[in-house]
Amino acid sequence: MIENFKGKTAVLTGAGSGFGLECARIGAKLGMNLVLVDVQQDALDKAEAEMKAQGAQVLARKVDVSNAQAMEQLAADVKARFGAPHLVFNNAGVGAGGLVWENSVADWEWVLGVNLWGVVHGVRLFTPMMLEAAKADPSYQGHIVNTASMAGLLTPPNMGIYNVSKHAVVSLTETLYQDLHLVSDQISASVLCPYFVATGINQSERNRPSALAADKPTASQLIGQAQTDKAVGSGKVSAADVAQKVFDSVANDQFYIYSHPHALGNVQSRMEAIVQGINPPDPFAARPDVGEKLRAALKAC
Repeated sequence: MIENFKGKTAVLTGAGSGFGLECARIGAKLGMNLVLVDVQQDALDKAEAEMKAQGAQVLARKVDVSNAQAMEQLAADVKARFGAPHLVFNNAGVGAGGLVWENSVADWEWVLGVNLWGVVHGVRLFTPMMLEAAKADPSYQGHIVNTASMAGLLTPPNMGIYNVSKHAVVSLTETLYQDLHLVSDQISASVLCPYFVATGINQSERNRPSALAADKPTASQLIGQAQTDKAVGSGKVSAADVAQKVFDSVANDQFYIYSHPHALGNVQSRMEAIVQGINPPDPFAARPDVGEKLRAALKAC
């Protein structure tokens, strides 16, 4: 929980677009020092200029969050410039889909590298720094927010590689919350589980490293991309709306952050199946037309 954001320091990965950028905008308005992290230089430069124009103290770094050494250097730079951060938003993420057996090793390394290892590095590097600050200052308050997804609570078909990465983030963050409460009452954690929101994640390939270049996309991957584009493009909840939910949750020490609470019915169905030991429920029960179209498209391949 953070009761007063003014003068506090926020580290935000994926700060060049989407939730990261919108949280940076809120942080600047609240008088926070901002550490902006992104892998896309032009987007990072634009975000840095915008936040400085609002009067924020800014440290901007182009970093591949999956790279351990790069993240270690980032942590050192943050500590040297601002000291221990108060808010860490491990938000950088990429998307990928297709039938789960069709993803290549490069696909797995890329998605897990950003979506999971990026969060792991943020947690392992900044948490000890924050705990040290809390021990030295009884008034210190810190909070870590990790971006997962509704796909971290569900198992929608034809996007297994993404599901795996986000389920891992939910588990990591729930454990982080419990572990923190064993050792401190000054630092807490939250997990952000958004549904389809226009953040640019559906165009993740633009920042995919050449060393992990994709093979020619399979039919299922092309179908998955088209479905994601349509769902994201038709979303009515904005990234700015979600960013405000993030800050409200940090202020109120709320763990689960949802962009679309009405979608939790599917989560409940899944959990009930787990408790009852029955087979996974139909993910398209509420929208059978969507399921029928997907099955037909895949069978036609």
